[in-house]
Amino acid sequence: MPDDLSQQKPNEDAHEQKRTSWVKGKEMGGKIMGWVLALMVAILALCIGFSFKSRYPISSSSPSPQQKLFKVDELALYNGTDEGLPILLGILGSVFDVTKGKTHYGVGGGYNHFAGRDASRAFVSGNFTGEGLTDSLRGLSNAEIKTVVEWRSFYQKTYILVGKLVGLYFDDQGNPTKHLKGAEAKAARGAQLLKKQKKEEDKLPSCNSRWSQGEGGEVWCDDGFPRLVQRPLEIALTGKMSKRCACFREDQLGEPGLEVYDGCDYQAKTCRV
Repeated sequence: MPDDLSQQKPNEDAHEQKRTSWVKGKEMGGKIMGWVLALMVAILALCIGFSFKSRYPISSSSPSPQQKLFKVDELALYNGTDEGLPILLGILGSVFDVTKGKTHYGVGGGYNHFAGRDASRAFVSGNFTGEGLTDSLRGLSNAEIKTVVEWRSFYQKTYILVGKLVGLYFDDQGNPTKHLKGAEAKAARGAQLLKKQKKEEDKLPSCNSRWSQGEGGEVWCDDGFPRLVQRPLEIALTGKMSKRCACFREDQLGEPGLEVYDGCDYQAKTCRV
């Protein structure tokens, strides 16, 4: 019996040595795989970073990766003429990548005049040439500035925000300027005024209206006579919002401030516009 045990013992030791060696090998293999995966993730992140920088080369003064700063001449490069670059536009100093809307913002597109610049004013003025393509909102009403802010919200929801334009609305550190804060304050005031005005206008029925490319525009009243009436100056200083069409009874037509449409009879219920 002792002889039998002495013969079995070396075999058990050998088996234990093999098992221990296999476990250590497995642990080492796991560590190596972990190092390899970590290295691959680091390389991938580095490549993504270089790719973003190559698409949006920015000023070296940018304080953080989250805050991409563009100068006016840099933004102008992204106007859709170079197919190797994305198409960018600015509104109130915020810069958006609108490449997915290339059919609209690319060369020949209906909104190409917005590409490569901040033309905030044109979003409400409709002036897409010369001095109309500017970021200045000087002279616009609170309600019109509110519309510009709403356009910015549209781009925030629809496109990718890629940075800020150094200039009127952001300083060289990417901080909002007094002009941006002032525009947002006026927009909030405009929203309050429009809400107040709507309550007032609901007391006086608006005209019906329709328009077609072949026949043009037309306004009419089911009950009463169409007249143009001035909106409060605090709501609309410029543009199409300065007047609206409302229906007045015959005994109201003598009230001051009512305007008959050009070429329309005094007591006509339908007018061409």
